[in-house]
Amino acid sequence: MRTHRLPATLALTAAIALTATACGGGSSTSGSSNTSPKTLTYWASNQGSSLENDKQVLEPELRKFEQQTGIKVNLEVIPWSDLLNRILAATASGQGPDVLNIGNTWSASLQATGALLPFDQATFDKIGGKDRFLPSTIASAGAAGKDPAAVPLYSMAYGLYYNKKLFQAAGIANPPTTWDEFLADGKKLTTGSQYGVAIEGGNVSENVHLAFMLGQQHGTGFYDASGKPQFDSPEAVAAVKQYVDFIANDKIAAPGNAEYAANQSVTDFATGKAAMLMWQSAGANLKSHGMNPDDYGIVPIPAPAGATGTKAVTSMVAGINLAVFKNTKNLDGALNFVKFMTSDDEQKQLNGTYGSLPPVKAAQADAAFGTPELKTLAGVLQNSAAPLPQVASESQFETLIGTAVKNLLAAAAAGQPVTDASVKAELTKAQQQMPAS
Repeated sequence: MRTHRLPATLALTAAIALTATACGGGSSTSGSSNTSPKTLTYWASNQGSSLENDKQVLEPELRKFEQQTGIKVNLEVIPWSDLLNRILAATASGQGPDVLNIGNTWSASLQATGALLPFDQATFDKIGGKDRFLPSTIASAGAAGKDPAAVPLYSMAYGLYYNKKLFQAAGIANPPTTWDEFLADGKKLTTGSQYGVAIEGGNVSENVHLAFMLGQQHGTGFYDASGKPQFDSPEAVAAVKQYVDFIANDKIAAPGNAEYAANQSVTDFATGKAAMLMWQSAGANLKSHGMNPDDYGIVPIPAPAGATGTKAVTSMVAGINLAVFKNTKNLDGALNFVKFMTSDDEQKQLNGTYGSLPPVKAAQADAAFGTPELKTLAGVLQNSAAPLPQVASESQFETLIGTAVKNLLAAAAAGQPVTDASVKAELTKAQQQMPAS
């Protein structure tokens, strides 16, 4: 999921109620609002600088598809603040679009509604084959052991961006690779109104992504092997406290960061108010703020010294997936559209415009995606990224853990002590709000 496009604060109550209602919704005979085999309805997520910018990017491509197939695509770009609720309402009513974008972290939750078309081998063959996609991106398209509920469209990963000039001024020769180095550098870089790192503490999705990555490094995925939540384990407490301590105890992030929810951390980094930033595919966003690629470097987010396996995870598998409503009245047209959008040429065009990585192998190999930033992020996706829990309750997990971290950061910013006990209490409260399985 591309969180720096203002993602949804996931609606927990609606998610529980509508998901329960929607089981089997894909078999509804009422189908999509689409009535002609020569039209499709497409819900796109906000990837550009505005909804209007997305229309400017997508509409020429949709006209190209119409010229090739004779199928007109009716486009609606939906802001992240509304997208999940719109999808859940559609799965419950059976009145949805033909094709839609979903944040890849929602894949298993939406798969559990039964409203999305499974991509079995025969369906993948209709769009060019499963082996065209990078395996890590397919892993974020549905629950393990089940046919994916979507296919990858745009891929992203977290990296550590650092300001070369500020590092040089502080006498730091190289970017940090371990958390000990990160803290030491962060303290050197925190001076006056400048801070070592900027974080988006008021953004629920950013919070849960960082909590998950640090959780992996501490030895937890927040669920046990059977899919049962383990939100307040000692490993989870340690992971969340490490992140909250950037404000609370280490004081390398500004207290005001606890309120950031609209990309202010990116602005602070681009304008020199912070020397480091942990973000998904930030290049296009930084450029919009006037920051030249020569002004910053990018490396993987730090890991514990000597970490291997899951303890060396430095990113969640981020991105956008493309799904088809099972009850579409134009299945052939919908699959043709998915094939078009995931074709090599369209993957190069769209991901090149949005500054993301193509999840299609051949497209990602194109020289256009060989910039230092994108090469680093591609390496992260291939070598040190893990998907968020692919479980039916994933959307509730995002809401509850992301909100718990937000509350802890707000407490830290207000000068309240952050301890293992206070972190555990917040995480226990989150676990208690999870619906019974």
